[in-house]
Amino acid sequence: MESVTAFFEQYGLAAVFGIVLLEQIGAPIPAVPVLLLAGAAAMHDPLYGVYALVLAMIASTLGDLAWYAAGRRYGHRVLKTLCRVSLSPDSCVQQTESTFERRGPGTLVLAKFLPGLSTVAPPVAGALGLSPGTFLIFNGAGAALWAGLGLLAGLVFHGQIDWLFARMADLGSIALVILTVLVAAYVGWKWRERHRFLKSLKAARIAVDELYAMMTRGEDLVILDVRSKTHRELHGLRIPGARPFDQEHIDQVVAGISRDHEIVAYCACPNDAGAVKVAGLLRERGFTHVRPLAGGIDAWTTAGLALEKLS
Repeated sequence: MESVTAFFEQYGLAAVFGIVLLEQIGAPIPAVPVLLLAGAAAMHDPLYGVYALVLAMIASTLGDLAWYAAGRRYGHRVLKTLCRVSLSPDSCVQQTESTFERRGPGTLVLAKFLPGLSTVAPPVAGALGLSPGTFLIFNGAGAALWAGLGLLAGLVFHGQIDWLFARMADLGSIALVILTVLVAAYVGWKWRERHRFLKSLKAARIAVDELYAMMTRGEDLVILDVRSKTHRELHGLRIPGARPFDQEHIDQVVAGISRDHEIVAYCACPNDAGAVKVAGLLRERGFTHVRPLAGGIDAWTTAGLALEKLS
């Protein structure tokens, strides 16, 4: 650990490729510090910086392409798997869909700089039917910009990074302990955020059979389809009688609904995150009987119950 340069001459490029790849497939490992170190090493060898940029882009693309292909083949089902292996909150799925509606493929560039969205955006792009060529162009642009800025920051602050490594060398094995503690603290914090998010999802839900029974009896209830507009249009089906819900137009959607009316919200996102969020918003507005549908439209379909075409 005599200097950044010596370390990266031996391990740097492999570390850049491996850690960027792991981060993009969902592992709780931050890649930015490695890019900063590689950028600092490029101060002594500009060509090294080029190699690091190319490897970072390749690693990022490989990880993202795997999730894109899974999303394209399996649709939104793969997002449930992603949310089980990733520390990113499940609500990022619907947030990413909404961003795609506003910004289109440019979301893939923006997502690289937003924790949580970076891993979720590729499978969402695949599930929404984005063409492979368009995905590779925009995702590649995002990877190049993200990795390039990380390397550039390392190059600009190479003096401070060299100083840090020198102090770590003075500390010896203590430095390794400090690094281990910092990484463990980061992962622990992410898991804590994840646990808090999952805890917030433990809202009272209504089961599919209970909702079907209420509909069969002709009970007066409002069913809200809170999937993103793009998701609804691609699927083309809904639970009979469901109203489309867009958070941007919440006042129009709830106009004329009494505060004590029975309301059921459903989505197609992991852990019913979108429906839970909408239920919370409506409760804040004074609606007292709002429940998410357990399992969303997927559970309704699995139960063999009828769907209707969007009007």
